[in-house]
Amino acid sequence: MLFRRRFSKLIDRQLDLFAEDHAGLLERIAEAREAYERAPREDAEDRFGDYQAWAADGTDELARLRDGYASTLDDDVAAEYEAAFNRGVRRRFRELALELEEQKYEDL
Repeated sequence: MLFRRRFSKLIDRQLDLFAEDHAGLLERIAEAREAYERAPREDAEDRFGDYQAWAADGTDELARLRDGYASTLDDDVAAEYEAAFNRGVRRRFRELALELEEQKYEDL
């Protein structure tokens, strides 16, 4: 709990800036998801692929933001920050969270 509060204001601000800077991308993700949900059966696979591609772009941007800041921290603190950042993403951008959590800072 201490670490969640420790980084909460920073992460909230980072995610606010992400939402502002990537509003178009977030809109395309939402549009692609809606297109998939409305697609007739014969088009659903293609629409889902489009959605996945846009969501991957969003996840990559979030990972760059998270990992860029984490790289300035000691390893133990970076791990705590990463966990807090991932929780913040789950709260704000749920559809991008699962993929982001699979991308660990050490892996990039």
